[in-house]
Amino acid sequence: MKMIALVFLGMIAGTSLAGQRAATIAAFTAEQAAAGQSEYQANCASCHRPDLAGSGEAPPLAGSNFMSTWGGRATSELISYMQSAMPPSNPGGLGAKAYVDLAAFILEVNGARSGALPLKATSPFLIQGIATGKVQIPAPAETAAPAETPAASIRQQITAGRGLTVTGQVKNYVPVTDAMLRNPDPGDWLMIRRNYQAWSYSPLAQINAGNVKNLRLAWEWAMNDGGGANEPTPIVHNGIIFLANTGNVVQAIDGRTGDLIWENRIGPDQSGSIGAMRSLALYQDKVFMATTDARLLALDARTGKIVWQTDIADPKKGYTNTSGPIVIRGKIVQGLSGCDQYKKDGCFISAYDPDSGKRLWKFETVARENEPGGDTWGKLPDLLRAGGDTWITGSYDPELNLTYWGVAQAKPWMRATRGSGSGKALYTSSTLALAPDTGKLAWYYQHVGGETLDLDEVFERVLVDLDGQKLVFTIGKPGILWKLDRTNGKYLGRKETIFQNIFDQFDEKTGEPRYRADILEQQTGQWVQACPSTEGGHNWQAMSYNPGTSQLIIPLSQSCLEMKGRVVEPKEGSGGTAADRRFFEMPGSNGNIGKLAAYDVKTLKENWSIQQRAPFLTAVLSTAGGVAFVGDLDRNFHAVDVKTGRELWRTRLGTAVQGFPVSFSIDGKQYIAVTTGMGGGSPRQVPLTIAPEIHHPLSGNALYVFALPEEK
Repeated sequence: MKMIALVFLGMIAGTSLAGQRAATIAAFTAEQAAAGQSEYQANCASCHRPDLAGSGEAPPLAGSNFMSTWGGRATSELISYMQSAMPPSNPGGLGAKAYVDLAAFILEVNGARSGALPLKATSPFLIQGIATGKVQIPAPAETAAPAETPAASIRQQITAGRGLTVTGQVKNYVPVTDAMLRNPDPGDWLMIRRNYQAWSYSPLAQINAGNVKNLRLAWEWAMNDGGGANEPTPIVHNGIIFLANTGNVVQAIDGRTGDLIWENRIGPDQSGSIGAMRSLALYQDKVFMATTDARLLALDARTGKIVWQTDIADPKKGYTNTSGPIVIRGKIVQGLSGCDQYKKDGCFISAYDPDSGKRLWKFETVARENEPGGDTWGKLPDLLRAGGDTWITGSYDPELNLTYWGVAQAKPWMRATRGSGSGKALYTSSTLALAPDTGKLAWYYQHVGGETLDLDEVFERVLVDLDGQKLVFTIGKPGILWKLDRTNGKYLGRKETIFQNIFDQFDEKTGEPRYRADILEQQTGQWVQACPSTEGGHNWQAMSYNPGTSQLIIPLSQSCLEMKGRVVEPKEGSGGTAADRRFFEMPGSNGNIGKLAAYDVKTLKENWSIQQRAPFLTAVLSTAGGVAFVGDLDRNFHAVDVKTGRELWRTRLGTAVQGFPVSFSIDGKQYIAVTTGMGGGSPRQVPLTIAPEIHHPLSGNALYVFALPEEK
């Protein structure tokens, strides 16, 4: 079996194992470090973050664990490794000089000092002899920041937004009401996944299985390259598209012509951020936006002017937003990300007043000491209870008046590193049902207790009524499709959609899985093999419920890995992901990473599937016309028959097709919209490692809108 290594450099910012001694050898020049900083910002920061703190699949490059891994090795080894493996999409593609400069910058961040002696690719310096691991972030030349800037204050170095750069007005804007959100107009797409039930389904049928082959590009809108990952949902109301562009930019665009009406560059332009603004929300006369620096803003939907803004959490502590809010009964409900490092505060879901931005309630997703569920973290103090991110927007049942959210895994990922023992670490890897008026917990169901392999259960919760039952379906990284009673959280069934070998047994009454013995007995420093990998059998790319066929159509991925946990210091600012990984093809997949499959909601039977080398990187959009749309890493946008999976149409776009496709109508004409984009974490990085022959341009963020040709 073909094995590809992808062991990322470095780990957590903090105190190095080499101690706090001063670096004595000047192994590189200031010019090299400055050039390396520019290379880092352009080619590395989108994954490893501007402050080298790491994110998701890209661990930090500064601090104690970097020194633990690399301190006893030579600078030449560091340079050679980067040149052979980075960036994952183009190893060695930066040129020999760039890798030397990058090493100089990383060394400088880790406390090494510059001098007159230039660093060379063959330089034999022992890293722990020239670097202390005491993190210092050099300020960019154009700022007046001090030479040594704490990693936590990196936000001060980020370019601020420029406000309204294009002024205009949405004419005849109709305020969005609660009734519209409960029962949206067929031609609108008012929220992520279109309706409260998270169906990702359009009731429009003008484009159908018979004529979809005639689809043509109506217009294209180029989006900002850089600025983080591009994975948006175009929000559409009365023919106007409200678009979350990268770099915390919001735009209003005429859906018929592609003309820009207004633009607000709110900022910060976090060109190195891996986070994505996956959606906006509309309510009354406002557009609501959650920024990547953990703020919530309300904009005037007609003009784009900021009405109010409020801080959700402190970005200096690593907090961020990656998916937008949902409006429920006059409250703006928002999740939170960036909870991987140890800190006194934890992750939470919160609600805000739409007129003022005042916080109305919050629910903490990690059980605290001396609180219900607190003992499931073992003897860990609150400071060392990390994780519990809610980085995918929830769904809502108006009849039950409950909102459903997935909670991500506990962190550090591996139990041996985390120190939580065999405890279930509530409320991680769970479905939560909350009362939206108060934030009070109605019930929870934990899919995986004490998760240990970075296999989230955080994704969409799809609500379906069937034979008098109120159901909620979800699928996480293990690739298990879960079926629950959404009135009380009772387990009703499951389906393994891809090959998995992490669980060897399930309780048939409760659905509770049991890990393989060697996973439970893991120790730091030892490799553990698992299928699927941290790419996930399913990731943020949402499934679609097609009511005409009673099917869930799900984008899936097939890859495996070996993972090795590391020791982390039990102190604030430490924690994180703390693991090395190497990836390989999933057995039985014939090298096909991408899978698209349809499952009957009553029986969970797989009705059909499509497999291909390239992974699918968009949510699935299905329609009343009997068509499902999905895009992939290899630049293809596909239309398939919802009944059979047979491909009906495809077109090749400028770069990887990524985001949430939508459908809308203007004056009776149906349109299909989809974005292309960069960034996106493990669903891109893992396939680029095990399928390096798939190439795409490293730019090309754009919105494409398709329609049938006019009848003559």
